Amino acid sequence: MSPIKMILVFAPWIAFLVIAQGSLFRLKLGLAIALGLCIILGVLRLHRGIILWAGLIFFAISSVLVVGFENIFMINYMGVLTSGFLGLAAWIGILIGKPFTLDYAREQVRKEIWSNADFIKSNVIVSSSWAFVFTLNAILAYGKFRHFLMPSFAYETISNSMLVIAVLFTSWYTKRARAKRAAQ
Repeated sequence: MSPIKMILVFAPWIAFLVIAQGSLFRLKLGLAIALGLCIILGVLRLHRGIILWAGLIFFAISSVLVVGFENIFMINYMGVLTSGFLGLAAWIGILIGKPFTLDYAREQVRKEIWSNADFIKSNVIVSSSWAFVFTLNAILAYGKFRHFLMPSFAYETISNSMLVIAVLFTSWYTKRARAKRAAQ
C-alpha cells in the first residue's frame, strides 16, 4: 500500500488528530469533521472494511457523548480511546480472518491472488504491525494523560514515530511481497 493510499485510509483519524487538540470546541469540530470524512470516503468507496466501520462507530458514539453530553470520561481519555479503538478493530479483523489491509491490497492484485495463502499472510503481517502500533499508542496516550515517567512531548514523539515506522514498514513490506510474488 502506498503512503498516499494510507493517508486516504486514515484520513478521518488524521484529521481528528490534527484538529481535536487544545479545546472542547476543537474536539467537537474534530469529531464532526472525522465523522463527515468517514461518511464521504465510504460513499465514494475510498474507505471500506473494518477501518470504515470502526471510524463510523467510534466517531458517531464519540460525537454523541462529547457533543451531546460533554461526557468528561470521553473528553479526558479521547487519546487512549481513539488509539485503543483502532487497535481493537485491527486485532478483531485479524482474528476473524479479515485483516483491514486486505480490502485495500485487493485493489493492487489480480482476483486469482485474493485467496493465495502468501497474500493473506502478508496482509496479516501488515495489519498486525498497525494493530501493534495502535495498541502501543493507546498505552502511550494513557501514560501521557497520567503524566507517567516522561514529559508530554516525549509521548507524542514516540507515538508519531511509531506511526511513521508503520507507514514505512507497510510500504517496504508491500513492495517486498509484490516482488516475491512476481518472482514465483
